[in-house]
Amino acid sequence: MNDYVLAVVLGVIEGLTEFLPVSSTAHLRLTEALLGIDLGDPYWKTFSIVIQLGAILCLPIYFWGRLVKLVRFFPHGSRGDRTVATHPLSLTLIAFLTTAIPAFLLTKIIGKHLESLFVMAASLIVGGVVMWVVDAIYERSQGQAFARGFITETMEEMSVGQAVWIGACQLLSAVFPGTSRSMATITAGELAGMTRSVALEFSFFLSIPTMAAATLYDLLKSLRPRAGEPSAIGAMPHDAHSFIVLAVGFVVSFVVAYAVVGWFLGWVRRRGLTPFAAYRIVLGAAVLLWAIRSG
Repeated sequence: MNDYVLAVVLGVIEGLTEFLPVSSTAHLRLTEALLGIDLGDPYWKTFSIVIQLGAILCLPIYFWGRLVKLVRFFPHGSRGDRTVATHPLSLTLIAFLTTAIPAFLLTKIIGKHLESLFVMAASLIVGGVVMWVVDAIYERSQGQAFARGFITETMEEMSVGQAVWIGACQLLSAVFPGTSRSMATITAGELAGMTRSVALEFSFFLSIPTMAAATLYDLLKSLRPRAGEPSAIGAMPHDAHSFIVLAVGFVVSFVVAYAVVGWFLGWVRRRGLTPFAAYRIVLGAAVLLWAIRSG
């Protein structure tokens, strides 16, 4: 396949799946394997990092107005009832640190699981079932089942406990590829008594520092590898063609992700998460069958 076409295909897949609760990692790994891309090739490893960065950058642009408002009213909030610890920006940081610190300590374990088709399949299926059950209960009870008497309807009403809980659940997506960061945080938000729209909004805000840190960490490892390890970026061909392919993937991922964010916000408010849960289960079963046949 032509490199430019390949860049567009992978950019579209990254942009489509990064913020949907279906696991972008699983989709990229499977697509690369089906198209015959060498997953160990330094150039394509770098390409995956670059297109993820494209998806990440769409979020601060999409939510720019909301971010400006949050910064303007820090730390007391627009209603004057927040503190430095309970402002939405602080809660985002708390949730991020809850994920980041254990994830950093578990780096070796995470690395062992990244290429396992069996882990991906199990994560897709289990995550799909959990998301389906939680969303169904939420729908039938109109959010009351998990609210414990008070439904969190805006990020300005969130508590430190909710932020810690969501950050802890997000860790599952780092340890088990195929879980989906979006699935883990949205479902955790519903279980914590938040409305779907608030859980989704906080999931997007949390993904900014989480994905930025993960991507920058991967780039740092590529630029400054440990002794005896090859440098992914250092081994990458230094020619115009290679950089144009990277640019194409980056731009496509950014544009597609930007469109998906707006669409997904509207979809979840109106229709819930059941179709995504069903898709995860079907995809997980297909991956499991493939893993069994490959093994």
